[in-house]
Amino acid sequence: MRRPIPSTQALACFEASARHESYTRAAQELALTQSAVSRQVIALEEFVGVALFRRTRHGVSLTPAGALYAKKVRGWLQGLERDTLDLMSHQGQGGTVNLAAVPTFATRWLMPRLPLLARQHPDITVHIEVQTRPFLFADTVHDAALYAGTPEQVGNWPGVQVLKLMDEDVVPVCSPTVLGKAAARDLGRAWQPVAPDVLARLPLLQQSTRPYGWQQWFQSVGVDAPRALDGPRYELFSMLAVAASHGLGVALIPPMLVEAELARGELVVACAQPLRGERSYYLVTPNGTPAPALGLFSAWLCEMAAQQT
Repeated sequence: MRRPIPSTQALACFEASARHESYTRAAQELALTQSAVSRQVIALEEFVGVALFRRTRHGVSLTPAGALYAKKVRGWLQGLERDTLDLMSHQGQGGTVNLAAVPTFATRWLMPRLPLLARQHPDITVHIEVQTRPFLFADTVHDAALYAGTPEQVGNWPGVQVLKLMDEDVVPVCSPTVLGKAAARDLGRAWQPVAPDVLARLPLLQQSTRPYGWQQWFQSVGVDAPRALDGPRYELFSMLAVAASHGLGVALIPPMLVEAELARGELVVACAQPLRGERSYYLVTPNGTPAPALGLFSAWLCEMAAQQT
């Protein structure tokens, strides 16, 4: 029995026409004639039995059904193009993982470790896009997601399997210059951590997505800090890291996200008192048996996370 699937040519003409709301511009993009594009769209409408465009005196405009269908078709065509390119580039070998990831964790923790994946599994390619919120896998091209959130947040993510990788512990970090001026200490000990009460007198860098971070940290160490909510706010850990390394103040950051700065001496641990954050890092995949490439990537990722703890 033949499947009720339109031709890719008709879908390509419809998607371009929907994006431009113009047969003429769609024809120019696809190197076809305007009449050819129009015929393909009309044939698609006859195939699905639904009007996708309204014909107006000035051209065409999408119907509500056409707008919804255009969004889905665009995703299908992008997925088909991506999968075809992957097949061509790998010549049928190995596989790809399309990963959605929170930005700082991806750039500062995952990407420096990807050469290890390449040596262990040279046929696997990982594509990464930024995604900070939960989504429905059926509506995207993503195979998996690296997500930072609370157990409640991942528990409310429908249709997925969740694998906890690591907790998000934060510690106070700052530049050596800021720490050297924080308290009077013996010669050669200027960069060694200070007591928690000393930090209460230093400029504090805040994270806008966790406005009570410093307040929670000072409470955990039993220090009264009236200015715990004061200080400039930055959205991302990467922004906090840059601000701290330039001497603007002390920031609460997971050490795994500033490994490079700590190794180069641009940042130092200001006080060796970690705070267990509310959030953890998870690998989230849709329900079902994963593709071989995703299975290998998941196993490798768990190995890397285990080395972190």
